[in-house]
Amino acid sequence: MKAVLLDKKRFADNIELPQPEKLSEYLVYHSTPQDNQVIIERCQDADIIIVGTLMIEREVIEALPNLKLIQVTSVGSNQIDKEACKAHGVDVFNVPGFASISVAEHGFMLLLNAMRAGIHYHQAALDGTWYQTGQAYFMDEPLIDLENLTLGIIGVGAIGKRMGELASAFGMNVLWAEHKGRSPRSDDYTDFDTVLSTSDVISLHCPLTEDTYHLIDKDAIAKMTKKPLLVNVARGQVVDTKALATAINDELVLGYATDVFEQEPAGENDPIIQLAKQHHPRVILSPHHGAGSDAAQIKLWRILSQQVNEFVTKHA
Repeated sequence: MKAVLLDKKRFADNIELPQPEKLSEYLVYHSTPQDNQVIIERCQDADIIIVGTLMIEREVIEALPNLKLIQVTSVGSNQIDKEACKAHGVDVFNVPGFASISVAEHGFMLLLNAMRAGIHYHQAALDGTWYQTGQAYFMDEPLIDLENLTLGIIGVGAIGKRMGELASAFGMNVLWAEHKGRSPRSDDYTDFDTVLSTSDVISLHCPLTEDTYHLIDKDAIAKMTKKPLLVNVARGQVVDTKALATAINDELVLGYATDVFEQEPAGENDPIIQLAKQHHPRVILSPHHGAGSDAAQIKLWRILSQQVNEFVTKHA
């Protein structure tokens, strides 16, 4: 079978990506524009497309008669038209579990940075603010310890559970949120609204679905009586960022530490980007690379190659 990797740039340059051994033909493109005609041209005879963030739409799927598998280089696969794939007998594989450690550690880094106003103090040390005080000790924003605070986790998969383990090591109390509108399935879970109202930090790890789109909206924020920090290493559209930005400005929410945005890449019109540009001490951003540790990328390619090899063997 022939496979085409459309966007090798999704991986760091130092990560080796050996060809899955069962493939008879394999083409690699460093990057591919979001242009259906270009994608169709590059994948014309392909049985397998390997792709990261590019959208693979119905027009592409219908134009590729040999296509049997779209292998996504991530956990999420929202960028693939799954209805078109189903209609044309095309399988869609993701890579589950490859980044549980990387994303959880990244999320916890964002959490710590926001609670300690890390970017704010880094900038104060660089721009002369600290020096101009003439004092060895400088603090104009509170430093918030994690011990005895409550972390509410929304989305209790491998990443959410790992986030909880890290939080427990810091002495935090951890709550697992049940799905919105449902009764807790066991004593391990807490009612969704109770998690919103009792958490000092809320961390998002749920997939983006019809049910989780703008899960954190104006109504949800109104239930956050402890004015928590919000951490998002899930998907940007889980949060209504206009409502959240308003809540942060109104001091109804402590801040937002996020690796994901409603539109990516995020531009100047993004309300969270605008907050960060105002040097809000507890708005901490990273450009959707939480899953990008070297170890995670190596694991991703190992799992992906195994899946592709097994698929080729099964369909030989």
